[in-house]
Amino acid sequence: MNATDDQTTAPFGRLTRRGFVGAGLGAVAFGRSAAARAQDPILGPELQYEAFVPSAVKLGQYYWYTCEFDAAWIVLKTFGIDPTFEEQLAIVGWNQDPEPWHEDTAEGVLIHGGDPTQAFCGDYQHSFLARLRSQAMRKLFDHYGLDSRPIRGKAGIRSVLRRGGLAWMKVTVDFLPYIPATWVTPDGRRFPTAFTNDHAVVVSAYNNDVVLIQDPLGPTDTNWDRQFQYEVPWDRFVASAEAHGWDGLAVRVVNT
Repeated sequence: MNATDDQTTAPFGRLTRRGFVGAGLGAVAFGRSAAARAQDPILGPELQYEAFVPSAVKLGQYYWYTCEFDAAWIVLKTFGIDPTFEEQLAIVGWNQDPEPWHEDTAEGVLIHGGDPTQAFCGDYQHSFLARLRSQAMRKLFDHYGLDSRPIRGKAGIRSVLRRGGLAWMKVTVDFLPYIPATWVTPDGRRFPTAFTNDHAVVVSAYNNDVVLIQDPLGPTDTNWDRQFQYEVPWDRFVASAEAHGWDGLAVRVVNT
């Protein structure tokens, strides 16, 4: 499908962690008809990076709150795998019992929901609280025979890129400051997260100054200048990654 073939937009006016799509922007659309859109892998100016992995590009998300799966698709497509959103969700698992909800407390924002280390928790079309953690996403990469391991800070990102892999990362939208929140599972376990601007992206290159980001969100009315590929200074990236306690995965083809 051509990037301009679909003009579907989601309704405005609901609280969102990511921003909305302008009706006239054909390159970005949400909903079932806005399935993965890919261009040829960007070859880019490799010489300016210490490590560079040409990756697939996804022009828009499947649904409002599916960024984890959109970022996963970028990784999978780069390595020659092209699953649908529904196939990804079936492998990872989906839990709406309970549907996530939040409360303001003396200790900060608490989000109550299922176990995001086991499945995607929440309504991916309507709830800005819907999300998962990397432990759940590992099931997807394992299913397709890729090696996936937890990211251990900046060193982990450097290592996987030097070995030809990609970094799937939970961050914040536009790498902006965030309201810290704590996800509380039914059995009382707690995980750090961002409240309203939770997001997921892929890191495909780095040098001493910046990381190169693949972001399927693209332009929205919260940032019309947001690109599908852009650089972020390391210090800003690290501050954003800390919103989730460095929740990310180093993913590569086995034995490479």
